[in-house]
Amino acid sequence: MALVELGRFPPPEAHIVIGRLEAEGIPAIAFDAGSSIVEGSLAALIPVRVMIDADDLLVAQAALSSA
Repeated sequence: MALVELGRFPPPEAHIVIGRLEAEGIPAIAFDAGSSIVEGSLAALIPVRVMIDADDLLVAQAALSSA
């Protein structure tokens, strides 16, 4: 299993994307989401990387484009 970056999103949007992917049966994880705790009020400026298995990339992109 090799993880690839699907995209970088503002923190709330990243969690919506992950929920959409998981509803389609595609496991996803947020990297860098904990940075918002360290950065405080600047958290909205730090993008969250949404990571998925490389084998799911095309299906995940299609799922997001249809949303």
